Amino acid sequence: MAFLAIFMLHLLAMAAYSNAAYCVCNTALSDSTLQKNIDYACGAGADCSQISQNGPCFNPNTVKDHCNFAVNSYYQKKGQVDGSCVFSGTASVVPTPPSGANSACFSGNPRGDLVFADVERCVDEMLML
Repeated sequence: MAFLAIFMLHLLAMAAYSNAAYCVCNTALSDSTLQKNIDYACGAGADCSQISQNGPCFNPNTVKDHCNFAVNSYYQKKGQVDGSCVFSGTASVVPTPPSGANSACFSGNPRGDLVFADVERCVDEMLML
């Protein structure tokens, strides 16, 4: 039974984190283009309260960093579906968060709230079966 629990824990952990994908703004874009991406993403479902002046993801306070946060939030909220990271060709899907990004501010999984404690709880419940 312990083997099954360990196997299931490993399987759940891989499922939770193996499909990480991030939407980031392309490099060499003007601040006005980046701001358009922020405005669209924030108006269409991204959680932009996180990058407001007192938000936990406000710093670094650059248009580029805020754009990365906004388009990624939008992409994750849409469940990483095809086309949700296009932004008229100004953003791309990448396998890693942008360099210098606060890891607490970037989820690469639509179930970004799934943490080890959730996986452990699931295994405990399976053991009771």
